Amino acid sequence: MRAAVIDCGTNSVRLLIADMTVTDGEIELTDCVRTMEVVRLGEGVDSHGRVSAEALGRLAKALDGFAATIKRFQPEQTTFVATSATRDAANAEEVHDVVRRHLGVEPRVITGEEEARFSFTGAVSAVDVAPAENVLVLDLGGGSTEFVTGRGGEVTAEVSTQMGAVRYAERFMHSDPPSEEQKEELAQAVGEVLAGISDTIDFSSVDRLVGVAGTVTTVLAHALDLPSYVPERITGAAIPVPLAIAVCGELASFSKKRLADLPYMHPGRVDIMTGGAMILKTILETIQERTGGRVKELAASENDILDGVAIDLMRR
Repeated sequence: MRAAVIDCGTNSVRLLIADMTVTDGEIELTDCVRTMEVVRLGEGVDSHGRVSAEALGRLAKALDGFAATIKRFQPEQTTFVATSATRDAANAEEVHDVVRRHLGVEPRVITGEEEARFSFTGAVSAVDVAPAENVLVLDLGGGSTEFVTGRGGEVTAEVSTQMGAVRYAERFMHSDPPSEEQKEELAQAVGEVLAGISDTIDFSSVDRLVGVAGTVTTVLAHALDLPSYVPERITGAAIPVPLAIAVCGELASFSKKRLADLPYMHPGRVDIMTGGAMILKTILETIQERTGGRVKELAASENDILDGVAIDLMRR
């Protein structure tokens, strides 16, 4: 089966076209196309509650390009899922209309919990995990962050939070580079979110940590000193948690110009990277404290919600 999945998040809209087969009961995906456009759909949604006309225009342009690609590859099924920015926007129906006009499919706005489960399924499909390990998948997006724990490929707990790189960069990071006070205020806000989900997500019981989405993969690229962004070098790669914390602190202190000069930095991530890095830094410090340092590494996966939605389609 060939399927096309489009994920429309707060910062980017992404397309996966994949051939799916079942081998020994396991669903395997072979990419035909995996691409992304930064449309910043969630720009201003945190403060104004609406998707702007400019953002809708950027989305329409990206979907026109995706529609041409989908036509070329002729998938049997096409699914469009929308996440945080569309969930939060008062004018979500305008987003839906853009999707219908430019892509020709009915959009599906998924809940934060569905987003968490799809991210978990996608992430663990690309990372070797022991059946007994309690894995925490962290999906740090533009408008929300999902935390999902599971063992043996099965989800045991999930929660979606209103905390993301776009949302917190707009809310806290007002100077270039951010001031220490701004970073401290953001870290305090993250700490409050983590305290609020501690009844659902038991950080102290985590054995393995896997991160997905652009903030995490960019941190890995920086730590590995890649000459450019190479997805194949990212998926399955892992770095020590103390190194990841240090890298996050470094990136959160960079000016936009210095971030833009990094060879693996996507231009659409420059102005939100400091916010994302500080969110990730605070999460990692919390996990390190709660586990007494038992979680040694942060692993990254390019496989995420896109892959999880595709696998879900195959299971139906």
